[in-house]
Amino acid sequence: MSFPTGFLWGGAIAANQVEGAWKEGGKGPSVADVATYKPHTDVKDYKAHNAISMDAIRKAMAETDDTYYPKRRGIDFYHHYKEDLALFAEMGFKVLRLSIAWTRLYPTGEETEPNPEGIAFYRNVFEEMQRLHIEPLVTLSHYEMPLHLSVTYNGWTERKVIDAFVRFCRTCFEQFGSYVKYWLTFNEVDSVIRHPFTTAGIVPDLCGEKGELACCYQALHHQFVAAAMVTKLCHEMIPGSQMGCMLTKLTTYPNTCRPEDVELTLKKNLDNYFYSDVMIWGEYPRMTLRRLEKQGIKIQMEQGDLDIIREGTVDFLSFSYYQSCTESVDPNAERTPGNTILGVKNPFLPANDWGWQIDPVGLRISLLELYDRYRIPLFIVENGVGSKDDVVQPDGSIHDPYRIDYFRRHFIEMEKAIDDGVELMGYTSWAPIDLISASTNQMSKRYGFIYVDQDDMGNGTLKRYRKDSFMWYQKVIATNGEDLT
Repeated sequence: MSFPTGFLWGGAIAANQVEGAWKEGGKGPSVADVATYKPHTDVKDYKAHNAISMDAIRKAMAETDDTYYPKRRGIDFYHHYKEDLALFAEMGFKVLRLSIAWTRLYPTGEETEPNPEGIAFYRNVFEEMQRLHIEPLVTLSHYEMPLHLSVTYNGWTERKVIDAFVRFCRTCFEQFGSYVKYWLTFNEVDSVIRHPFTTAGIVPDLCGEKGELACCYQALHHQFVAAAMVTKLCHEMIPGSQMGCMLTKLTTYPNTCRPEDVELTLKKNLDNYFYSDVMIWGEYPRMTLRRLEKQGIKIQMEQGDLDIIREGTVDFLSFSYYQSCTESVDPNAERTPGNTILGVKNPFLPANDWGWQIDPVGLRISLLELYDRYRIPLFIVENGVGSKDDVVQPDGSIHDPYRIDYFRRHFIEMEKAIDDGVELMGYTSWAPIDLISASTNQMSKRYGFIYVDQDDMGNGTLKRYRKDSFMWYQKVIATNGEDLT
């Protein structure tokens, strides 16, 4: 068993979680800039952490103290990008997944011309990556929609947002197409249902009588149309480019062999596939349409929408994988949180401090399922474990054997899937450097091979430290996965 020649090893970050500088360089506010750190809220209560209202947005925009709005500061990648890219290059990264903040290029989303300071920033980043021989994998929309589009149109529920997004993407292709070959449209496109504001700018107050769930599916349809248009545009504007979609792989097992548990689990997994089905096969699954009909949800489609979706399918499937869960019809079954989801607890698996159950074998199962279903190249673009146990020793060292063990076990399962015939393009860990958590807005939920001296309240020097896992991953990449000791 071995990883293929040219396998793309690297890491993944998102602009809203690392850049900071939320008012610099002409940047406009995004939905991430009103995300609040709630220190007294249970870290496992994702619904409370993601709650939003128009009153909360107004309060956030009037607030001059950014302490409880950590995504406004990130880890200051905006000013530290050369240092951080140099550390990634030292680890031997072949690829770095990053996103372009829509509001750095179009502050409100409705401008007709891009912000030149935003163009210059990303051009500098890509030129530095090119110098360091790191391939960019760019996510066009990663939880950083312009706040103006959210509060003015209720985000992606309004069809005119499609045109704004296509304009933004066209600018990205024009300005950065010579640097970037690999692109993704929407980060975890399925997450619209789990956190509508973060993903699609949907504010419950603005949904009216039709309700939040109906808004979610309408927004999702507009994203499908936009993604297909952008995929086709990318192929036209950047010869040899590849566009992928990105799915949260929510691998679910039946909690028991009770037939009702098996049926419920099957339906849950099919629902997870719905999003990639549309973007890979170019059509809505019949059972999904029937389910929406039974729920009384009617998606407004314009003539030609389904043709656009059919003609704009992606080249590869990328996905995040953090944990598996189980499902049961038993209303008293103990549930545990995962990647912004709740699932029935699996008694055979350990969990981290946030309740996410660790299942390396589930990654291999996920790879086998996805490749058998779609038969196109796969790319693991998020996988990692959050921990609060990283401590800087007096000599500056940080010992994180638990992280090394986590990755080693997952890489072994990746090798097995490749040996079984899965076409796996690459792997980007989430995240190679400590950053602000997407779900709880914490800094203390540390993922990185690189430690950043900053706490949940924004205190610290921002100094970067190499953890033990830094040297270990460096060795893994240098040997193309041959040495996992």
